[in-house]
Amino acid sequence: MILQIETATTVCSVALAAEGQILACIEANQRNIHAEKITVFIGELLTSAGTSYQQLDAIAVSSGPGSYTGLRIGVSVAKGLSFALDKPLISVETLEAMADGYIAQFEPDENTLLCPMIDARRMEVFTAVFDAKGNRVQPTSAEIIDGQSFSGLLSNHRIIFFGDGAEKCSSVLGNKNGVEIVTGFGNSAKYLTKKAWQKFRNAQFDDVAYFEPYYLKDFIAGKKAL
Repeated sequence: MILQIETATTVCSVALAAEGQILACIEANQRNIHAEKITVFIGELLTSAGTSYQQLDAIAVSSGPGSYTGLRIGVSVAKGLSFALDKPLISVETLEAMADGYIAQFEPDENTLLCPMIDARRMEVFTAVFDAKGNRVQPTSAEIIDGQSFSGLLSNHRIIFFGDGAEKCSSVLGNKNGVEIVTGFGNSAKYLTKKAWQKFRNAQFDDVAYFEPYYLKDFIAGKKAL
């Protein structure tokens, strides 16, 4: 029984999975609610599933890249629960989870590449490229998207772009041959299930004391507009 937490984007999401199968999920796509709602959602989730904290076998968390604040909140809660309950901590890279979620929902053609994107402000995104089986084709990186982005891959492949970063870049990417922009695809704790279950079976656990989110970029504080 694995509790799964996703807070890397505007989506605040928790899910409960048993042996790789989702039992329940609670989530909301609303900016700046993570600190207020995450523990409430977890309590409601366990109650709805008739499960107690003591019955959990592990805590899994979306590790980034993504929102600096969102990641801090999700990882802090996951580490706190892992320590307090003496349960293993499992991290799942956010873009890998997104690719797994897309594959599970849509079963893309084997010749198609998948490009999850997370908004990193302006025309920059956190992104990676995967094949239709979830194998990594290009590493995770922070990219500024322009008219030449992905030209090499698009010369030989059809690429499906999804996530809030893809919607933002649709005006730049959408007019290219071989491009499909998927709208409305939000992050979800449900998408952590495949990797979390694999890591649990292989005892691939993270050190609760030293684990940190995968920020990819340094945090830069800015002044709030008046």
